[in-house]
Amino acid sequence: MSGMTIKGVCKTEPGYDKMEYVDFEVPEPTEDKILIKVAFTGICGSDIHTFKGEYKNPTTPVVLGHEFSGEVVKVGDQVTKVKVGDRVTSETTFYVCGKCDYCKQGQYNLCPYRKGIGTQQNGSMAKYVLAREESVHILPDTLSYEGAAMTEPLACGVHAMYQKSHLELKDKIIIMGPGPIGLFLLQIAKDIGSFVIMTGISKDAKRLALAKELGADIVVDTQKEDLAKVVNEATDGYGVDKVYDASGAVSAINASLPLMRKRGRFVQVGLFAKKMVELDTESIIQREIQYVGSRSQNPYDWPIAIHLLDKGAINIDKMITKKFVLDDWRTAFEKVMEGNEIKVMLESNPGEF
Repeated sequence: MSGMTIKGVCKTEPGYDKMEYVDFEVPEPTEDKILIKVAFTGICGSDIHTFKGEYKNPTTPVVLGHEFSGEVVKVGDQVTKVKVGDRVTSETTFYVCGKCDYCKQGQYNLCPYRKGIGTQQNGSMAKYVLAREESVHILPDTLSYEGAAMTEPLACGVHAMYQKSHLELKDKIIIMGPGPIGLFLLQIAKDIGSFVIMTGISKDAKRLALAKELGADIVVDTQKEDLAKVVNEATDGYGVDKVYDASGAVSAINASLPLMRKRGRFVQVGLFAKKMVELDTESIIQREIQYVGSRSQNPYDWPIAIHLLDKGAINIDKMITKKFVLDDWRTAFEKVMEGNEIKVMLESNPGEF
């Protein structure tokens, strides 16, 4: 395998598109590294932002892909817990300093020196990807590779609901944006037992219908319905306990802030297209709202996400709406950008799993 050349979906330089299907050498796993033969990779919203030149995090050139599953085919000489043949997924963390206060607490998503798979280190939109042993999770035999490839985005939802807000059974909440992350948040919340109002706009009609199928108590098209009236009726005028934004839409955020219970918590999960935005700070101050950022995920979220997938709390079949072989990556990206799909998967080694 050493010296073998494979193709990968590469962001070659900053800017719109600047994407090519390039040749590169299969990496050699040394020390604590593990070489994984990729089964599936999910196309993430951040991959689309990268395609459009809106996401500045990637260090180019870099192979994209960070939501993946596969089989271990080779390990470094310091690897002790993972073996060839294991079915795995991996956290996106590839390198951290190990010395900062955040690393000492396992909060790797906050390490200032962190390098991530698919952003600063070649990712999984290829036949093989390299990961570090500490980041790898062995899959239950009962969890499919397709389902396991959704662990990372689901872990982002777990991070928002378990770590950043401690969502409870008694809570009444709004989730804004019925895209993949919003729908993951919905299913986590319904597994906990919370009352969920899912919002979207008219073009989200099919996704809102899916949200209803997946357990949303109320779905609201904010372009056609009065969200304030819905919230007031559902909460006896107090407002919702928590809001989770998965839309990155400033207008939606500002519409929801006055509809929160005083001392409620707002969790910002979705990315904004711009660094600076105008928020309803009056509602935040006067209602004593805690406005909290939720960045990615960390090791504490992954076992929970895998458990939720394996026990059936997440409807894998309804979440994955299209699959493409890796060679058709551009068509797959275009399908995601059309906005009609939920989760689109790339299959790196079709027929080999």
